[in-house]
Amino acid sequence: MSNTPPDLPAPGGRMAMDLPFHPVRIAVLTVSDTRTLDNDTSGHILAERVKEAGHVLADRAILKDDKTAIAGKVSEWIADPEVDAVISTGGTGLTGRDVTPEAVMPLFEKHIEGFAVVWHMVSYQSVGLSTLQSRACAGVANGTFIFCLPGSNGACRDGWDKVIRWQLDSRHMPCNMVELMPRLLEK
Repeated sequence: MSNTPPDLPAPGGRMAMDLPFHPVRIAVLTVSDTRTLDNDTSGHILAERVKEAGHVLADRAILKDDKTAIAGKVSEWIADPEVDAVISTGGTGLTGRDVTPEAVMPLFEKHIEGFAVVWHMVSYQSVGLSTLQSRACAGVANGTFIFCLPGSNGACRDGWDKVIRWQLDSRHMPCNMVELMPRLLEK
């Protein structure tokens, strides 16, 4: 397990390797009517990348495309002080069964609008205009960061490798989301 970033520079910033690395406790949720632990490649990609980056895989679950079940599981995790961030994969498309944003966004106390913007910029580099079919989103609820990614392997790789990983690394400069964690519940 390594928490040393690849030789490439951090996108949109730099790594201050003289600063301490703070592991983040991350739960991974796969939303799919067809995936199981045996064939959940997207969830596996995220879980492995979380651990390879030096973070803690706090929990992992697979749920059907059911708005109530998704909201319930994410609510459970945001109430758990042992979970700092949630990353979901799946259910962000445009079909009738895609309900992850409808389940999760009502939980957000704050939306992270910039995540969707950056996600689409990154996604466009990989899939071109097909990125329009994604409703990837992010927010904060009860001091927990929540990121909702599409269900494809490529989307999970792009989302983690090019966006989320860097903001959940306490050494990413000029700023990162980890340094905000102690202040997320301020009133």
